[in-house]
Amino acid sequence: MSKERVVHIVDDDPAVRDSLGLLLVNDGFDVQTHASAKDFLGAVGPHEEGCVVTDVRMPGMSGFDLMTKMKERRVDLPVIVITAHADVPLAVQAMKEGAIDLLEKPFDDEALLASVRQALTAKNRYATRSAETQATLERLATLTARENEVLAGLLDGKPNKAIARDLGISVRTVEVHRANVMAKMQAGSLSELVRMSLAVQRADRS
Repeated sequence: MSKERVVHIVDDDPAVRDSLGLLLVNDGFDVQTHASAKDFLGAVGPHEEGCVVTDVRMPGMSGFDLMTKMKERRVDLPVIVITAHADVPLAVQAMKEGAIDLLEKPFDDEALLASVRQALTAKNRYATRSAETQATLERLATLTARENEVLAGLLDGKPNKAIARDLGISVRTVEVHRANVMAKMQAGSLSELVRMSLAVQRADRS
């Protein structure tokens, strides 16, 4: 089995580790499970291949703490965050920490498999990133001024109610603008929308 097909599952719940492991093995992936972030960090090094699927809330070191430690130790693996309590601030924080996706439990099996496939190709996508960034810029250009304001609120991790208060509009109007932003940006989820937008910001700074 190619090391590039390795999926590291980091979760303190053995039932979750077992179910995710079985799903991924049945789809042809090589799976390694870890009961804690500390266990994972003790088992991998800077030249590790594959990707990581980690829960956010774990005893001791959280999923976000894990991503910070991975950066410190130069463990350059794409990370997929899973959580039972997804919200706007959490999605934004996950993307800003470097996660490539955030999935809310319970999630569809195919959604996880698709995310893992994306993660395993992430390190080999440099040739296409400029084209993707340009496509994102073109989609951003189609947003109205109000839609850009709503998007800015989302990227700040604000819920709809807070965005509505800041802009002096109703929550329902924010929901409509948010739906329009998702459609124009061709984002299948909030985490994808945040990831695309932050990727453009990072490209602007580089």
